[in-house]
Amino acid sequence: MNCSFYTKLLCLAMSAYMLALPAFSFELDMSVDEEIRKNYNPSQLELDTLPPVPGVPASTPHPPKKTTAPVSSSTDNKPPKSLPVGETSSRVGRVQKTLPKTDAASESFTAIKIKKGTKFKVVSKTKVSDWSQSGARIRFVSLAPVTQRYVTIPQGTIFKAVVVDSHPPQGTGNGGLIVIKADQMIFRGATYYINAKITKANSKKIFFNNIKGKRGYLKGIAKSIQPGSRFYKKAMRGTSKLAQNKWTLILTPFPAVAGVVVYGVNIIGSPLFAMFSKGGHITIPAGVQYEIKLLDDVYMY
Repeated sequence: MNCSFYTKLLCLAMSAYMLALPAFSFELDMSVDEEIRKNYNPSQLELDTLPPVPGVPASTPHPPKKTTAPVSSSTDNKPPKSLPVGETSSRVGRVQKTLPKTDAASESFTAIKIKKGTKFKVVSKTKVSDWSQSGARIRFVSLAPVTQRYVTIPQGTIFKAVVVDSHPPQGTGNGGLIVIKADQMIFRGATYYINAKITKANSKKIFFNNIKGKRGYLKGIAKSIQPGSRFYKKAMRGTSKLAQNKWTLILTPFPAVAGVVVYGVNIIGSPLFAMFSKGGHITIPAGVQYEIKLLDDVYMY
């Protein structure tokens, strides 16, 4: 126990001796602080000891000073008034561009649509037939008002049409043909172009806008049978006369056979013979009622 105490005491003494040696001592150099205190007075302001700012030559351009507008304390939040276009363009230096002026009358109207499929009952003022040439004009007048949204087409409105195609009766029993297309409507003094067809003429329905004459094919078949029928009747009369005389009784079968053969050939060939027949002509006088149907929408201003 005493040995360890003496050992610790010896170690402590050796440590103190070593700290006292110059090699293990710390010495502060205060010479730098003394030089600073000689050249610098901490009681004076720092700006007084700074060197002066170098001067700026007069020829050097100075940037414009920015001035801030005072903030208004008023509570009025009215939007700023816009300047006229001419004044703004003169300040900025741009070329003033103006839009083309529109007609004031056209701006005061709104387009009104007449839907496709609308029908008008009209009466013709022009006679038309299958002899009418293509391009011939036809005039109609409406018989009753037609009401659409925002507009009413009154009675007496004028419609105009054109003959698109026509031909007289042709072979194979075809009758005459007239194709009419309504293309104009005059409303309140203005002409509007329309696309319409004829659906009725003289209270008869018109299909595919073709006004046709009566077909003559079946009638042609009946006509082609008539010659054979007449020959057969004549042959039978001859047979009856031969049978009345005993000397000519033996010849009675020949006229009957000839009449039957001709009549049979005539019946069999009648459909072919009817191909050369023609149908009937068609003529529609003025004053006949028609029905016009719009194929496209019509926009009116």
